Amino acid sequence: MKLKNQKGFTLVEMLVVLLVVSILLLITVPNVTKHNSVIKNKGCDAMVKMVEAQVQAYQLEKNAIPTVQNLTEDEYLKGGIPACPNGDIISVDSKGKVAHAPKEG
Repeated sequence: MKLKNQKGFTLVEMLVVLLVVSILLLITVPNVTKHNSVIKNKGCDAMVKMVEAQVQAYQLEKNAIPTVQNLTEDEYLKGGIPACPNGDIISVDSKGKVAHAPKEG
């Protein structure tokens, strides 16, 4: 009884492939999570710039410096008090400067 020549991968070849894939995952996963936080921070910067534009519009129309509450009540900001994608809270100080700070609690 002769064995037919069967083509396929050996155990050693499969282990080498698994090793390479594992190394690639170890390199890729931390970089993806790092970039996720960078993306959220850039989204927060964009949100601050949008609120700054709405503060300027409010000042031009009402000749007063608004609070975040004023902006939401007068529908300059829709959807309630804005929050950044990274969870930071946006605030407007008494001089009209917009800033973001980490959410408390």
